[in-house]
Amino acid sequence: MATATARHILVSTEAECLKLKTEIEGGADFGEVAKLNSSCPSRMRGGDLGAFGPGQMVKEFDEVVFSGEIGKVLGPVRTQFGYHLIEVTKRW
Repeated sequence: MATATARHILVSTEAECLKLKTEIEGGADFGEVAKLNSSCPSRMRGGDLGAFGPGQMVKEFDEVVFSGEIGKVLGPVRTQFGYHLIEVTKRW
């Protein structure tokens, strides 16, 4: 079974998500942006979600993590929780 590690930033609007993505692509540190802006408790760890397998996250999130480019900021990804920026850090 595939496994991945990822970190994410969760916000309530697509506009906010796009603004944060622009900041990160402009050189801001993903972990610091997560700590300051994410509404998920993972923000305390810079958005780090640890390791997980397929089916452990909501479908939309899972699809991006298990098919997206490693090390790139992906999103906005809309789920029932809001809008996510996702960085897949490892997949095996």
